[in-house]
Amino acid sequence: MCITLYEQEAVQKRTFTKWINSHLAKRVPSLEVKDLFDDIKDGVMLLALLEVLSGQKLPCEQGKKLKRIHWVANIGTALKFLEGRKIRLVNINSTDIVDGRPSIVLGLVWTIILYFQIEELTSSLPELQVFSSSNSSMDSSTSSTDTTSPPVKRRPQPPLQGGARKALLRWVQQTATKCQGLDVKDFGPSWRTGLAFFAVINALRPNLVDMEQVWRRSNRENLQEAFLLAETELGIPQLLDPADVDVDKPDEKSVMTYVAQFLKHHPDRKQNDSEEQPEEVREQRKSQRELKMWLEHLEKEAVQAQETESSLDEQYQLFKSLQVQLEMKRKQVEGALQSTQRDGMLTVDQALVKQAWERVSNRLLDWHLQLDRSLPAPLGTVGEWLHEAEGALRQEITLQQGHDITANTVHKALQQHKDVLRSLESHQQIFQRIHRDRSVDGVAVPQDQLQDMAERMNFVSTSSSIHLARMAFLENKHHMQAFLTLAESRLKSWIIKYGHQESVELMLNNYISFVEKQHFFENYEALFQSLKESAEAYVSLDSSADEGEMGVRRFLREVVTQWRSLSMEVRSVRSMLDEVLSNWERYTSTVASLQAWLEDAEEALSQPENLKQEFFRKLSHWMDQHAAMNDAGNFLIETCDETVSLHLKQQLLLLNGRWRELFLQVKQYAHSDEFEKWRKDHLKAVWTLKELLETAETKLNAPVQVSFLNVRAFLGFTVRVRENSQN
Repeated sequence: MCITLYEQEAVQKRTFTKWINSHLAKRVPSLEVKDLFDDIKDGVMLLALLEVLSGQKLPCEQGKKLKRIHWVANIGTALKFLEGRKIRLVNINSTDIVDGRPSIVLGLVWTIILYFQIEELTSSLPELQVFSSSNSSMDSSTSSTDTTSPPVKRRPQPPLQGGARKALLRWVQQTATKCQGLDVKDFGPSWRTGLAFFAVINALRPNLVDMEQVWRRSNRENLQEAFLLAETELGIPQLLDPADVDVDKPDEKSVMTYVAQFLKHHPDRKQNDSEEQPEEVREQRKSQRELKMWLEHLEKEAVQAQETESSLDEQYQLFKSLQVQLEMKRKQVEGALQSTQRDGMLTVDQALVKQAWERVSNRLLDWHLQLDRSLPAPLGTVGEWLHEAEGALRQEITLQQGHDITANTVHKALQQHKDVLRSLESHQQIFQRIHRDRSVDGVAVPQDQLQDMAERMNFVSTSSSIHLARMAFLENKHHMQAFLTLAESRLKSWIIKYGHQESVELMLNNYISFVEKQHFFENYEALFQSLKESAEAYVSLDSSADEGEMGVRRFLREVVTQWRSLSMEVRSVRSMLDEVLSNWERYTSTVASLQAWLEDAEEALSQPENLKQEFFRKLSHWMDQHAAMNDAGNFLIETCDETVSLHLKQQLLLLNGRWRELFLQVKQYAHSDEFEKWRKDHLKAVWTLKELLETAETKLNAPVQVSFLNVRAFLGFTVRVRENSQN
């Protein structure tokens, strides 16, 4: 029986849910995922899982009435944490997880399982070392005279899934299945019979399994018994259902997740004794130690050569010979310093190689400066300046804890480099004259040294404008990153669960101060314009600056994308804070007035009927006030923190109880004021109609004065008209 894609997702969902719950059970208080696709949406369970797995405390927005904006923030925190661990997240973003997209959720959980369990447990196996390595490398300087120690950039990459899979499969084969005559070549069909699971258990605890009996049982019986035995004897949770494995193609990810748990019970195979290490590792250590000895020997040669009594020309030839030897070893040193550790750290032997490289590089650099200074003036001054300029071009800015600090560091360095390179033209003119004459005022200078200085001067000349453009871009880049980081930090402080009215007012004032008074949006536009201009200037001078993942224009696109989301959320904060404050004001005012009215109303119940009827004449108004209080209160309960919400719930419970008890006794008066208004309106209408009728009757009964002279004249006019018509 083959399983469909939908069934495969269902299997993974069950397995991954059980795996997550096995870890969340360790939490205090424990948590439980019931529906993976729904329960992971708000990010709370996900962050709790990462805390258990990593041992680190992660910020989390919590509460029963979290809004989508809080869900996205939590998922974003989790993804940034994983990215900080150099875990590659392909096509996984916060909104897909919040939307509960099955394939994306399962992909994220599998990535976590792969990194925190499978990779973690297989990292001690020698088999894995062949398949995983770091991409770390040493930077090579473009200057032919760069003898300083290049910084080791360690960029640890997560071990490949294929490497972990091969290592885990090889462990199963070598320790368990081969000795039982089983051919396990995958994490799918090879496990259907259940025999492979028993073989692993038997390898770890030989006295637990009767393999002869296992061979005689059905697949389903074996699977049920193996999972139960592993749980009771080894403490391994039953992540798999027998029905999910007893199919033509069991889900490999689910089987790998379960099998990897057995590694916890296998003795640590990482040996410190070099005799028990793999041949390749021993060779690497031997090569590193030989390289360290060679560098130390070169350093001794440099010391002896520097102390030798000889001419400047001979001294420079000795220096250059040693420098060439060192440069020829650069590639080898780069390879030796590539970290193979999961955390990107260097081994002891690698650290010793790096230290030896730095010592001999610095020794040669100091010697080179001394030789250039020894040249006759003004060439010696030019040589000293040349070292200063090369140092500026070589300088790597160390990233500080904050982008704002780094931006200030870059700014200071940029100003210093501008000061140094400002005198480039004057030093060039002096050097060109000396280089043309091949002497200083008739005094010959070492020709090799002079020619090398010419090449170095050319390098400084052609590289200075690119370097300054790069530094300007870096300054603007870190200013922008500092701005966005600060904005995100403020945004997180505004989209939390809210407190009492005073704290919300304080938050609104903080928002107004940061966004409106400090011209938040205008500041971004100014920063982005500066960033864009410096980026264009940099790329126009060095097209390679726009290549790869660190490309300049790619960074600009990422800034625009980040700003589009960030600015929209910042704008929405103001309306949210206004709405919260509006509800606080409505709630506090209605609570105060309703409490006062309830006290009077409860006393009015004992009054005579006519007085009671008069008092409750406006009951409908207080019904509206009661509804407004509950609307505002329920909104605040959903948006405020747990302490405030609990207080609001208790207050509403008390007031609603008093209201309900009172209303049952006076609900008949609910529309009395309306009836009274209708009665008055009716009487007024009747009175108006009566008055109209009386006025009409009076006018109809009044005598009408008629003039007979006018009648006689009209009759005479009529007779004349008739006669004229007859004629």
